[in-house]
Amino acid sequence: MSVNGKKSLNVGVFVPAFAIVLFAVTVGLINNELLVKVAKDIFYFSLSDFAWLYQLLAVSALAVVGYIFFSKAGDIRLGGENAKPKFSMASNFAMALTGGIATGVVTYSVNEPIIYMGNIYGEIGNQSFSPNSAEAAIFAIARSFHNWSFIPYAIYSIVGLMIGYMHYNRKQAFSIASTISPVIGSKNRKPVVRSLIDIISVLAIALGLASSLGAGLALISSGIEAEYGIASSPVTWLVLTLVIAAIFITSALSGLKRGIKFLSSINAYIFYAFVIILLLVGPVSYIFSLSVTSLGYWLDNFFLWAFDTKESGGEALVTWWTMYDWSIWIAYAPLMGLFLARISYGRTLREFLLINWILPSVFGLIWFAIWGGSALKWQLDGTLDLISVVSENGAVSGLWGFLQHLPFSVVLVPLAIFTLIISFATAADSMSSTIATICTKNIDADEESPRAQKVIWGLSISVIAYIMVAFGGGAQGVDGIKYLAAAGGFTVLFLFVLIVVSSIRVFITKKDNGLGEQQEAELLPGGLHE
Repeated sequence: MSVNGKKSLNVGVFVPAFAIVLFAVTVGLINNELLVKVAKDIFYFSLSDFAWLYQLLAVSALAVVGYIFFSKAGDIRLGGENAKPKFSMASNFAMALTGGIATGVVTYSVNEPIIYMGNIYGEIGNQSFSPNSAEAAIFAIARSFHNWSFIPYAIYSIVGLMIGYMHYNRKQAFSIASTISPVIGSKNRKPVVRSLIDIISVLAIALGLASSLGAGLALISSGIEAEYGIASSPVTWLVLTLVIAAIFITSALSGLKRGIKFLSSINAYIFYAFVIILLLVGPVSYIFSLSVTSLGYWLDNFFLWAFDTKESGGEALVTWWTMYDWSIWIAYAPLMGLFLARISYGRTLREFLLINWILPSVFGLIWFAIWGGSALKWQLDGTLDLISVVSENGAVSGLWGFLQHLPFSVVLVPLAIFTLIISFATAADSMSSTIATICTKNIDADEESPRAQKVIWGLSISVIAYIMVAFGGGAQGVDGIKYLAAAGGFTVLFLFVLIVVSSIRVFITKKDNGLGEQQEAELLPGGLHE
């Protein structure tokens, strides 16, 4: 229950954020070329000029969560030593996994390794080996490991951990602003500062989700076209938008414990089933051999890749893939932080990181090893020519060519389409609910956000996504969608800097301006503070 009074609309956050989103939609309808141009300029400015900052932040987040996991700080329990978790470990992991990856892991587990190995857009132009070679296959899986495991999940985890700790243990408001209290002190309690931080967070989430859902509509419709011959069109996208919106709005209205928990459980079981299926029909010996070799290659090159600003790997590889990925993860970090904090009450920080950092990262490694390894093997031995499929039909088309090759594809392709729909519904559910929480005053972590706000933001996100895919100039995750997503990441970049610095002050240097009415030493025997 909220301790601050009756819940009400936070006008200072809702009105500016919604007005900006509405303005972007209007510009996109009237002059899409202008919207794309502005977003493109932001894309190049942020990912080229600030690549060094993205890399330093990503590595810093990894270092901080690693320190917390292995240090005494990991024993701190969110809510105090007597707090009890509200969800089982399995449910907690399912919600964290499916709420965080949406469709990315399904889409790119085939397409990304194939694009790297085939040098389709110039990704390995700076490497010493040739495209479509055994060395290129090793690099492809290793680079996918880098982009989809411990670093990106550390970005999510550090924000969720800070929100949960500052709210449950330091008794501060359930908000993004609370995470930077150790840096800016009491200034974060001023309405203007809090509203500005919340507006930035809402814009980042809205831009990121709109681009993600828009690209997903194009992906799902391309799968329907490949399997059933129904051409991708504004009508197809509209039907898909209505279906996904109906699912996630209904789920959001049913509440966290029923809605997201139910959808995420279904989704997680489908993911597990796909892993088993690929192990049964895929080239298992090659998968294990390639993944072990690629793991060594990744570890051998980890620090170079972790700090490369394109000077070594080149723009096609670093800017358009790794830096773009980091910007997306940072754009979603405020949302995922709030979501992960909501479902993690009663967990120790070590348990929190096990569920939200370690296990999803390991799952990512396994998923890319199995799916990507199978695709690369069949490409190398001539069973499939996915490089040509992607070259001719776009960056996400390889998934469908891969699935159509599998036994029982008549079942697996619809199952994959269903998985993508449920994945987006789960992500949109958590995101619309969290945006509604940000735009509500006096709300606590264990309270459901107002239903009316969930519907408003759910519909708004759906409309934006449809406009971007229908009027953005393409059906395969058009450039305009990608530019908007990167703009979302840049929106929250400097806020993320403050969150990382705050976490260092609280858990490593233990200098947090004396904030918090309750010292952690009171919550943890032999506590964190000396």
